[in-house]
Amino acid sequence: MFQHINIQGLNELMEAGEALHIVDIRDPQSYAMGHITHAQALDNSNVQAFIENTPKQENVVVCCYHGNSSQGAAQFLFEQGFVNVYSLDGGFEMWKLAKPEEVEP
Repeated sequence: MFQHINIQGLNELMEAGEALHIVDIRDPQSYAMGHITHAQALDNSNVQAFIENTPKQENVVVCCYHGNSSQGAAQFLFEQGFVNVYSLDGGFEMWKLAKPEEVEP
């Protein structure tokens, strides 16, 4: 089962320097307008490559707009064998308010 992670928890993972993959499942236009620093866009066109090329034991945090859609995507990745999968509570909108310095266009 995936886990929930809040803004503080994600920030701690980022600062810990552990292997971390932040995936953004919002639409391409929203991603292009701004996303969490180092987040990669993930959609139907590249999800299989992500699954095949990402070590299953590394941390994966799924981000959407508000933290709702990311739960289903996080569960899907867990079912694909990823061990440490998180859904970001509050999504990108909450992150943008709390950590504007960690948003890149």
